[in-house]
Amino acid sequence: MQAFKYFQPKDVQGAMDLMRAHEKAMFIAGGTNLLDLMKLHVAEPEVLIDINALPLRTMQMRNKRFFIGALALNSDVAQNETVQRNYPLLAEALLAGASPQLRNMATVGGNLLQKTRCVYFNDPTFACNKRNPGSGCSALEGWTRQHAVLGTSPHCIATHPSDMAVALNALDGEVVIQGPTQERRIPIRSFHLEPGDTPQKETVLNRDELILGVELAEPLKGQTSRYVKVRDRSSYAFALVSAATVLVMDGSTIRESRVALGGVATRPWPASSAEAILKGGRAEDAVFQKAADAAMQGAVPRKMNAFKIDLAKRALRRALQEASSGQRWG
Repeated sequence: MQAFKYFQPKDVQGAMDLMRAHEKAMFIAGGTNLLDLMKLHVAEPEVLIDINALPLRTMQMRNKRFFIGALALNSDVAQNETVQRNYPLLAEALLAGASPQLRNMATVGGNLLQKTRCVYFNDPTFACNKRNPGSGCSALEGWTRQHAVLGTSPHCIATHPSDMAVALNALDGEVVIQGPTQERRIPIRSFHLEPGDTPQKETVLNRDELILGVELAEPLKGQTSRYVKVRDRSSYAFALVSAATVLVMDGSTIRESRVALGGVATRPWPASSAEAILKGGRAEDAVFQKAADAAMQGAVPRKMNAFKIDLAKRALRRALQEASSGQRWG
């Protein structure tokens, strides 16, 4: 790990001033991802701006929307009474991610910005367009069991690792961002980017901006949800595939639906085609199968990850079955 300067500002403006003053500075909060990358020489900031003293840990209702501060710990969010009552999908996803020790350090903002766990990104001896633009992608012909089948490009096939972001996609969350002069809000579904020709650009967040938190709308009457994660072992593993579903039920009819997938794409993957099939349909397996087929349409497998296509369909069907028969809100 290379030497770096360290600052701990007390307010948002101070943190942003420091970022603007130092070209090779990075924010650090829980450090559960960044410190590993620094040890591997994948990240080499000259300045670390520790934002843990900023007043961004609160969780509260604001104008009928639930605000979760960027520095709220994953473990605290999962145990929050409002989250468990109104957004159990979010609690399920958080508790399915990482270990208890990591959840006690990891923050909401850091979770949204965490880097891929692609082995070729984490090893500087391999070519990686995400780490070093224009250098190539060793993953394309490499060990691809964990890699993406949706949203890929000839420059990158790395999966996004977050469980929380998949749940937030299904919950239609908004990311609240402090810019140089004012706040702006970005729907979570527009926050993460596909790699295209610029895999190093992973979100719409600019360097002179800071995530303040995320906001969730109140659940609708009849809303129900489920998060299903499939992994190689029952504890502490990233998703091979995951499925987050939110259904608004009227008897046995699906009035509204939101679906997102994890582990299969280069970003948390909103499955709009599946949502279109579910809306207005009956909660029955034939409809769920059709939605699952639509969700994985266009998937491009590599030699070691074709199994993800069928596995993701099965996970989504199970999530839909369990959500439609689960407890409803209101």
